[in-house]
Amino acid sequence: MKRKLVVLTGAGISAESGLKTFRDADGLWEGYDVMEVATPEAWNRNPELVQRFYNERRKQVLQAKPNEAHLALAALQNDFDVEIITQNIDDLHERAGSEKVTHLHGVITYAQSSKNADLIYPIDGEEIKMDEVCELGSPLRPHVVWFGEAVPMMEVAAKICRKADVFVLIGSSLAVYPAAGLVHYVSNQIPKFIIDPKIPDLDGLNHLTKIQKNATEGVRDLIKYLKI
Repeated sequence: MKRKLVVLTGAGISAESGLKTFRDADGLWEGYDVMEVATPEAWNRNPELVQRFYNERRKQVLQAKPNEAHLALAALQNDFDVEIITQNIDDLHERAGSEKVTHLHGVITYAQSSKNADLIYPIDGEEIKMDEVCELGSPLRPHVVWFGEAVPMMEVAAKICRKADVFVLIGSSLAVYPAAGLVHYVSNQIPKFIIDPKIPDLDGLNHLTKIQKNATEGVRDLIKYLKI
């Protein structure tokens, strides 16, 4: 039986594919104040602006390609039972070939009902148009968890973390909760690795190896540590 390798990824892994996060620029995301485009209040106030913003982000995601780190994690499925938990809203892990991916914050290539978040639809093309509605007749919005909304996949992710035989954190500052709390569901007895140019404070975690590099370089080192 393969050991279960659980990988929690953040914005740092997608940054190397050219996708930026709002944390790169003090609360601005591609020149937008995130409170104006990434909250339920923003949607209620100006849905056209929010829709346009995410349509632009979706185009960027579709143009981006999985990088070496995404591809290497997919290749690790040959030796481990790999489960990826990602804070990212892109689909680069899936396009790289990873089969078990849990998205904490939704997936930008899907739309959801603005009335019932359980009604989720794949997007045909790059845009959600303002006249597109769900089966209940309410407008479609991006399938993205906004600030102030619950994170519905947290319980699923916590269960995955509890079962880890090896745990890896890549490209996350652990600044966004509740996702940052997932490390506390991992057994203290298993090996843990963190890959990031700026290692967040993880004092108190046992059996921790710090790899202070970007995602693509760091995953190369990880594979050496795992002795594959």
